Amino acid sequence: MTTTRNRSDLCPGVLRPWLADDGALVRLRPAGGRLPSKALLDLVGVAETYGDGRVHLTRRANLQLRALPLEEGRVPERVVDAIEATGLLPSRSHELVRNIMASPQTGIAGGRANLRPVVEELDRLLCGDARLAELPGRFLFVLDDRGDLLDRSLDLGVVAMTGAAGQLRIGSEAWGAVLPLTKVPWALVELAHRFLDARGGGPSAPWHVDELDDPLEPPCTRHVRTEPGQPALAPGPVAGGVHHPVPDGAVDRSMAERVAGESDVVIVTPWHGLLVPNGAAR
Repeated sequence: MTTTRNRSDLCPGVLRPWLADDGALVRLRPAGGRLPSKALLDLVGVAETYGDGRVHLTRRANLQLRALPLEEGRVPERVVDAIEATGLLPSRSHELVRNIMASPQTGIAGGRANLRPVVEELDRLLCGDARLAELPGRFLFVLDDRGDLLDRSLDLGVVAMTGAAGQLRIGSEAWGAVLPLTKVPWALVELAHRFLDARGGGPSAPWHVDELDDPLEPPCTRHVRTEPGQPALAPGPVAGGVHHPVPDGAVDRSMAERVAGESDVVIVTPWHGLLVPNGAAR
């Protein structure tokens, strides 16, 4: 599908802030939404010191800080250092392309497979590949172990079929090969390179796989084991933990302290919530 563009994407990061009405906005991308509860609490501290005092959640399970200072078009280095100290900015060069969404309960409860190792390996491969820093900031990987993210538009991803295999997704509609899950991160990286080859350069280059004129590879038939599963995660007690809704999608100190008191780990969900796993509880 051809889409006419006349600029590169402006998706924000820590080193590429967006100037909003209340100041600079920056975005952090925890892989698969998972992060230490202490890191969330520390990030609230950064927001209190430099911003509006809250950490804002996005529909991609990312984190945002708002109302930050801006100096000559950039967030001051002291603020960048404070954010980096939380551990949530593991790669300055690749911060914009670490867009990895995963089923929040994967590896915690139910589902067809534990996709956390796939998330971690994909993140490692992305950050270790200099060329992949060229991916658009809105390019999205989606890893689904139970059918709860099938309605999300995406660029590349996988849907688990069993504990050992999954089917690739190539754009929002096309399906790719069935592969062992251990090979999925490498396959996704290879497809990301093909996307960069196909999109070309300049301000008119596509941002998404769906915008390419030709498919990255011949599509495959969708496997019956990728059928839809559970709906969006409901608020309250769920299998494997508690899904806390976040009012207005903004985490303040009270909420951050609450989840840090319940678990060492928290998972940002694509539904403006925080999933606290029982298995990681203190």
